[in-house]
Amino acid sequence: MTVPQNLNEPELNIRTQNALKRLAEYWWIFLIQGIAAVILGILLLTNPAETAVGLVVFLGAYWLVAGVMDFVRLFTDSGRWGLHLILGVLGVLAGIAVLRHPLIGTIVTATSIVFILGIGSIIMGVTGIVRGVQEDGWGSIALGVVNLLIGIWLLFNPLGAALALPIVLGIFALVGGVAAIINSFKLKKKLSLVG
Repeated sequence: MTVPQNLNEPELNIRTQNALKRLAEYWWIFLIQGIAAVILGILLLTNPAETAVGLVVFLGAYWLVAGVMDFVRLFTDSGRWGLHLILGVLGVLAGIAVLRHPLIGTIVTATSIVFILGIGSIIMGVTGIVRGVQEDGWGSIALGVVNLLIGIWLLFNPLGAALALPIVLGIFALVGGVAAIINSFKLKKKLSLVG
């Protein structure tokens, strides 16, 4: 599909309305996603340890199935056999390890996420400080220092941050779920207005 170079306003408006109408027809998908996120958020806030273990067990099962599927791809995609072999071995081993030891898997997974966030925060902090010194000014430096401090805290206190992770994710899931539910009904309303 090619996009014409000279789009006048009525054509663009018609295309926008058609795209909005197509999107609004699936308002119920956003509603289901929102309800699922709210349920997950409530579970993470009211029962964080058990919910986190349940999510990690689900993740372990996913890794196991994905690893097996990568082994199957060894026979169907011979061009990338090395990649599929490595991913298959890692997926199966990680899946089995998590499924056999779900509590340890939960701690390792949460701590790994915290380390990744900590390293990312340090990189963002250093980048912000450098940009602030070079061109952006004190605001960028201040945000860079905050990011740097958060990253250092996460790296030196990974277990404490890992224990707080389900609560933080629960808050994000709850807020995001409510927003998705509200937006799904807005889409449904637009569908009735457009169509």
